[in-house]
Amino acid sequence: MDAAHIIEMNQGMMVSGIILAMSFIGIFTETLHGFSRVKVAMLGAAVMLVVGQYYGFYSPEGAFEAVDWNVVFLLGAMMAIVSIMINSGGFEVLAANIGKVAKGRQFMLLAMLGTAVTVISLLLDNVTTVVIFGPLIVLICQKMRVSAIPYLMAAALLSDTGGVATLVGDPPNLMIGSAANIEFMPFVAKMGPIVFVAWIATLFFLRYLFKEDLAVTPEGTFEDSIPYKDKGLWNKSVAVLGVMVVLFIIHGQIHWEPWMVAGTGLIILSILAKEIEFEEVMHEVEIPLLMFFVSLFMIVGGVEGSKFLEYLGQFIIPFVKEDFLMACIILMWVAAIMSAAIDNIPFTAAMIPIILALETQGVNVAALWWCLAIGVGMGGNGTHIGSTANVYIVTVSERLAKTEGNPDLAITPLKWAQKGLPVMLLTLVICTVIMYIFFPYYAQPLH
Repeated sequence: MDAAHIIEMNQGMMVSGIILAMSFIGIFTETLHGFSRVKVAMLGAAVMLVVGQYYGFYSPEGAFEAVDWNVVFLLGAMMAIVSIMINSGGFEVLAANIGKVAKGRQFMLLAMLGTAVTVISLLLDNVTTVVIFGPLIVLICQKMRVSAIPYLMAAALLSDTGGVATLVGDPPNLMIGSAANIEFMPFVAKMGPIVFVAWIATLFFLRYLFKEDLAVTPEGTFEDSIPYKDKGLWNKSVAVLGVMVVLFIIHGQIHWEPWMVAGTGLIILSILAKEIEFEEVMHEVEIPLLMFFVSLFMIVGGVEGSKFLEYLGQFIIPFVKEDFLMACIILMWVAAIMSAAIDNIPFTAAMIPIILALETQGVNVAALWWCLAIGVGMGGNGTHIGSTANVYIVTVSERLAKTEGNPDLAITPLKWAQKGLPVMLLTLVICTVIMYIFFPYYAQPLH
């Protein structure tokens, strides 16, 4: 680093760094103080804006521009599409058919449910997918009189792993793709193969981890025929999703941002589903999650504006330039450990500007993006709070334990650690080996 370009720490930087740290600590300890992470993030964004204006490094216009609206609109539109699809009853029919085909073979049922959840989470984000499938899994397991824990955990672990493969499969991927300007197909080309290997390994590892539960012969059978609530609506929804897949694939050629594809899908589907009130659909959109994203972007935007991230970046650059492969692998593991300890969305939001700062210094950061996506995606499996999907699945199991009056049916943090942590470590080792062998492929410049 040239002496003339060394960035000195100033008061504005220090204050923005403190606000960032306090906000993140507040977000990660929401269970201790009782304030939801959305409220903490909104407070952090407000304080950052006021302090930024005082020190002259942030403005309301700057805060608005710091928000990645592509991510916010895409997530919102996808949530609305799912809420229309749920009304058709098609997901229940799909789950019932899987239950019938499996004919009481537990691993077969786990593999089929896991595959269905993963395929859907390639297009709809994994949180939405487990929200749909969680209650259905409980229903099937109650009918078969087997423990729901292996199936619930498999749904979360396999959707967390599989969702890493596409640009829209996981919220951190949306953030990375939008920041680095990566299109849908190049993302799949790089992440698809590595994720597929990790996913297959996860599926068979789950068979080993849950071998006692899966060895039990089910006492009940699942032969119910569940009718569609609205088969026409389901067929229309599937057709619209098909069109959206095509548009996602060609969105670069037609110069559409991913949110435009999702928005177009939502408009078409809401017109086709004319009997469904749009107000009802919008009730299902998780406004608090979208507010959380907006607030996070504003917090990180303030830190960026104060040049604090550039200050940190100047210490990282020499190390990155010295051994780039090692820097990428370290980032993957650090991202995974941080995402296991905390939700992966805030960590991704903090890392993106640092990698962008490295790019402005002339570093080819392509491999860093891929390693960040793998790390935060696979790391989410490590703990019960590692991803939003995990948190939801744990909530479903706790609700089941309460209604059945059997505390053993709840997935405790320890139970999750016993199964999820080994899965996380296995997938990371696999991804590290693949990254090491095929590093030239992942280090190709993005543009």
